[in-house]
Amino acid sequence: MLRAAAALAALTFLSACSGSDDTEPKKSFDFSVVTFNTGTTLGLPFDGDYTSDNAAITDQYYGNGLSWKSVIADTRAFFDGLSPDVVGFQEIFWPGDCAAIPAEDKAGYVCDGWKDGDPTVTEMVLGAGYQVACHQGHPDKCLGVKKSFGSIRGCTADLCLDGLDGAEVTGCGHGSRLGRAVVDLAAGGEITVVNVHGNSGLAQADQDCRAQLFALVFEDLGNGEPAANGARNVILGDFNTDPGRNTDFDESAQLVVKHVGDGKPFHFVTDVGPEAPPTYAGFFDIDHVISDAFDGSCWTAGITDGHPAVTETVYFDHKPAVCTLK
Repeated sequence: MLRAAAALAALTFLSACSGSDDTEPKKSFDFSVVTFNTGTTLGLPFDGDYTSDNAAITDQYYGNGLSWKSVIADTRAFFDGLSPDVVGFQEIFWPGDCAAIPAEDKAGYVCDGWKDGDPTVTEMVLGAGYQVACHQGHPDKCLGVKKSFGSIRGCTADLCLDGLDGAEVTGCGHGSRLGRAVVDLAAGGEITVVNVHGNSGLAQADQDCRAQLFALVFEDLGNGEPAANGARNVILGDFNTDPGRNTDFDESAQLVVKHVGDGKPFHFVTDVGPEAPPTYAGFFDIDHVISDAFDGSCWTAGITDGHPAVTETVYFDHKPAVCTLK
């Protein structure tokens, strides 16, 4: 019944976007979304111009975010080939921190030659055709919207730091690990997009932090309504738990599937479950796209046949999920 209600909402939305004349044929409304944790980590089998010594520097000074110039260029080429409508980033380096990094640790990195006013890494990989807004207190977690597709309500510039609604989970790190935007569509209407980056780890404290974060998304952001409270919602990001494999032992995964699944208000657009191809560390699916009003299909760069990895350099420990929603 809930899926039927979501379908009815989507049809109403399509009708609004197609014009009010019932004699006109209705046009389908497709749009593309990407979620991409662009971070790296120690211990990968580095074998090219990016070495284990670089990885140690990235860990110490760059927060393990996307900061290596050649990989930034490869990521830009990946997005140029896709031109997606909505992109959620997690762990993308904020070059405002460059001033604190020693000069000898900038060679090969975005900080080499970067100055205030230059494009951020998010802007570099998306290009000028996008508006970017970031989480409160987290310029390393951002949402990009293609300008021809829509605009982020309340953001009147090309880049809005702290431009997304959110809330901090006390005791679970600083700033907001979710970013909520109402996107006013160029074709008319709106969608609500929530970018999520769950705390990592399997300890009880980590599960508790994620569960509280997911409660903000699905239950109450602190104003009596969930972050995903629009008429049509898209939730995407790095959940740092596998809601299809971890529910036996992870309370945060249990909270997700309380709200997402067959007969529930939301459904997974990305593959989920024990038979889904693992996209993280060879065992898990932790990067997801969820909706209540849109169905679609997805692929994962470097995993799905016919879709090569973003870069040949050993760098990313996540892979982007690319979905077409309709």
